[in-house]
Amino acid sequence: MEQYFPFVILILAVLLLFVLPARQRKKMQEKQQAMQDSLSLGTPVMTTSGLHGTVAGLGDRTVDIEIAPGVVVTFARPAILEVRKPTSTTDERAIDETTADSTGDDTPGAPGSRPGDGTL
Repeated sequence: MEQYFPFVILILAVLLLFVLPARQRKKMQEKQQAMQDSLSLGTPVMTTSGLHGTVAGLGDRTVDIEIAPGVVVTFARPAILEVRKPTSTTDERAIDETTADSTGDDTPGAPGSRPGDGTL
């Protein structure tokens, strides 16, 4: 029995190094294919390069993505990394007007100082 121990360890190593990662890779490919098959017009997506946009057109191997109003770019389908949740329509970064400077001078620095004024 002790003579077979190295072979058992070798078989377990092969199983751990080749078979299990291959199964995991296959599951990830199936998940990616299902995501690409679920794409429809107007779906917000993110590409592998981090570009966000909405699906404007679908081809057999390509996806047209609108990244700004009237700006459409074409990507290969595998470049779509994930489907994103729609963003809210309200701007949460609204400026509180009560904290704005009443002088209207947006330049940083001492009050009344402007770039180019003063001495060297």
